[in-house]
Formats: sequence, C-alpha cells, structure tokens
Amino acid sequence: MKKRIIIASKNKGKINETEQILKEYQIIPIEEIGIEYNVEEDKETFKENAEKKAKDIANLINGQMCIADDSGIEIEYLNGFPGVHTKRWLDGTDRERNMAILEKLKDVPKLERKIKFITAIALSDGKKTISVEGVLKGFVAEYPRGKNGFGFDEIFELENGKTLAELSIEEKNQISARKKALESLRKRLNEF
Repeated sequence: MKKRIIIASKNKGKINETEQILKEYQIIPIEEIGIEYNVEEDKETFKENAEKKAKDIANLINGQMCIADDSGIEIEYLNGFPGVHTKRWLDGTDRERNMAILEKLKDVPKLERKIKFITAIALSDGKKTISVEGVLKGFVAEYPRGKNGFGFDEIFELENGKTLAELSIEEKNQISARKKALESLRKRLNEF
C-alpha cells in the first residue's frame, strides 16, 4: 500500500501535477479528509511560508505527512516586488494586477524587465520539515498575450518570446517552477 501525503491545496492542476511526479505516494487533497485550514502567510520568503503551512497542517492531522507550497513572482527592476505578496498586493482580477505591473514598468527596456517565478514546496510530518524551490526566469512582456493559463502567465515572457499563456498546458508543465520543485522534492523523499 502506498504511503499517504495530504496536499494542502484545492487546485486540481497542482494536485494532478503532484500525483504525476510523486507516483509512489497516494496524494490526498486536504478537503477529502475534512480539514479546514487557513494558515496566515506572514513570513519573509516563499520557502518559509510553505514550511509554516506544511508543519502547521501536519500537526493538525496528527503527524501525517503534508505537502504545501507558496509561490509568486519577483521583478528585478522593482527590487523583487511583489514577492511573497504576489497574491495580495492589489485587490482585483489577474488582469487588473497584470495591467498595474505593466504600468509600473512603462518605458523600461526589455533587458531590465527580468522576472522570476518561484515555487517553494515543503513536506512535513510536524517534527521534520524539508523544503525545495523551483525557479522559472523570463521577462515581463510589454502587453498581455495568450489565452491559456492564469495569474501572471499572460505577461510572463520566456527567452523564446512566447508568454506562458501562449503555450499549451503540456508545454507549460514541462518547464514550470512547480515541476522543478516537485522533482527536487522527489529526490529527497527518502529523508522521511
């Protein structure tokens, strides 16, 4: 029988990707075990927020293994803004946040529009916690492009000139920061 890992997410895409990469484990979405959680993301880094969530929830579920993440973007020209506040710096839709970022970078040349998407993933049983990060680098596009994806995908331009929203889901999943982080985590699962 496979070991269980509770995943602190309701996002079907995240759950599916985690199941695909951590095949040797049974991945159980937290809502399936009837736990309501709301961990405040008040740390300085994505990694610290992911660790806090994973550890708090593992303690809530009596030491069962829990996987949690935190992710967002950092824009070099804006000194790493919005960073850990990616989801909260502006109330509104994804498009409204994207347009506000484009406004902040108006007339900034492409080579100064560097952006990183960072995904930190932590695994904890309440006593021991390990964490990893995956990073995807690119540039902030001059205007939104593409119909696929969500969040900042329409303004995240890769080296090849395409935005993440112009890729198919399969293409995006092959290069995603989440995939990189999950693959790093997979190599460390023997620590549990």
